[in-house]
Amino acid sequence: MNEVFGELAIKYPAIQFLKIEAEEFADISEQFDISAVPSFIILKGGKLVDRIEGAKAAELSNSVAKHSKGLLNKFQVTNAPASDVSNKAKDLNARLKSLINNAPVMIFIKGTPQQPRCGFSRTLVDLLAEHKVKYSSFNILTDEDVRQGLKSYSDWPTFPQVYIQGELIGGLDIVKELISTGEFASIVPQEKSLANRLDDLIKKQSVMLFMKGTPDEPQCGFSRQMIGILNDRHIKFGYFNILSDDDVRQGLKTHVNWPTFPMLFYKGELLGGLDIVKEMIETGEFDQVLTA
Repeated sequence: MNEVFGELAIKYPAIQFLKIEAEEFADISEQFDISAVPSFIILKGGKLVDRIEGAKAAELSNSVAKHSKGLLNKFQVTNAPASDVSNKAKDLNARLKSLINNAPVMIFIKGTPQQPRCGFSRTLVDLLAEHKVKYSSFNILTDEDVRQGLKSYSDWPTFPQVYIQGELIGGLDIVKELISTGEFASIVPQEKSLANRLDDLIKKQSVMLFMKGTPDEPQCGFSRQMIGILNDRHIKFGYFNILSDDDVRQGLKTHVNWPTFPMLFYKGELLGGLDIVKEMIETGEFDQVLTA
């Protein structure tokens, strides 16, 4: 129910959601005659308008939706033009597609593989480790647009989500079922050599950036500067977050004999890091290379 409560709080920002421990606030529990845990009380104008006792997700959702109608109208802001909404949705869908295809096996979890933030995500990470499956991950708690957008994009309402070769496999229960039938091993891609995998990543797009973090949330100043340079020149590029895969992070240094990140590639060839790109811009060589 904690997850349902949290999702409702996001869905209805005009409503104030509070969670307390009944035993720690005995006076409040007595005031509202709390006799079961969990219990949900809905107040409107300081008056109790509804009460749900027990883990009844559907009943709670329906009640919140019912009593939110007036508030939603009260706090509603002017809608953005339809064209802006459409463009934003297209941009988000393009980003989701890129994330889903970021690795042959891609998982969207709460937290990181090293520090899962929910039991389902932890169980999934353990299962993949047990079956020696190589994967990349995305922490949905760091990006609310991705978290909510992915539910609609793939028509799957919960997390974790598992994708293989860009196709949704499902959540934890589906993975467990596939493992129990022996089917999971047959759909997981055979692992390529690291060298072949690095070559595939480098050639994934004409302009390919290996960075710390993502274009929306760079995790170091050098990566942030590189993103700024590419965006200022309206250059379309693909990217790989090296923090999500230590094999790629360490292997790429040896593969191209370059020790630091970010690294920028054009048509499979290494241009260099931030300093080299800046020098190329000063001499005019950068724009010449990318428009050749």
